[in-house]
Amino acid sequence: MTYKPCKVIAEGCANHQGDLKLAKEMTQMANVCGADYIKWQKRNPIESVPPEWHKKAHPQPEFSYGSTYLEHREALEFSVDQHAELLKFAKMVGIGCAISVWDITSCKQMLELDYDFLKIPSAANLNFDLMNFLVHNYKKDIHLSLGMITKSERNKIVDYVSRYPHRFIIYHTTTEYPCPFSRAFLLQIPELLQKVPRVGFSSHAKGIAIENAAVALGASWIEKHYTNDRTIRSGDAANSLEPEGLRKLVRDLKATYQALQYKPDDMTEVEKEQSDKLRVKV
Repeated sequence: MTYKPCKVIAEGCANHQGDLKLAKEMTQMANVCGADYIKWQKRNPIESVPPEWHKKAHPQPEFSYGSTYLEHREALEFSVDQHAELLKFAKMVGIGCAISVWDITSCKQMLELDYDFLKIPSAANLNFDLMNFLVHNYKKDIHLSLGMITKSERNKIVDYVSRYPHRFIIYHTTTEYPCPFSRAFLLQIPELLQKVPRVGFSSHAKGIAIENAAVALGASWIEKHYTNDRTIRSGDAANSLEPEGLRKLVRDLKATYQALQYKPDDMTEVEKEQSDKLRVKV
């Protein structure tokens, strides 16, 4: 297997709490920590929230920003102009910037901005109209997560992606927050690589214990939820990395990439020196 340097995405999700200043602070800190990209999300809540949830209360009231789940989602949405400002700020500080689009309306809005890539989240991975729209109207890479699906649904998505192998990067993931290590199912990564050329891992596991294994199995993109402060009022914050965790993740993934090489036929220069010192010649 040929390994490529791994790209690290700091997934900001809604940890910005609808506050553009906080989102900029997260962007700047993700850059300081060495992440390659900061990624946000764009929804049209009316379109992306299931109708039966429009009038229901948030299942975790302590994290709610509205009296209904729809109002909660609307309260956390940035406008197109705010996303444009956030993207401009990311370019200024020197970090890549991407966004997940949850519906056709949001997709069309974000196409007007110059993101490094757009991603289809797990919640929209069976929206083939959205996939088709991006394939035919977007020139850059399309990223897509494979959470919340059955095996037959996954096969259907992979079959579609296989028709456009150089357009997609697909992410293995298990949509649990947090995801137990026993349900990370990392052996899906080499299986996916038999069918598509580029595979990532969107990790919802605690800490940074298993992302190196994903890279060793062939993942060339790692995505982790990120926040500047895990104590903020956000349902994602407790399962996100703080800056020090993100910095260590980047450090460890770089070290893993350096180590994923075959040993040459001869000894290294340092080994030769050790051999001369330690080995009894016979």
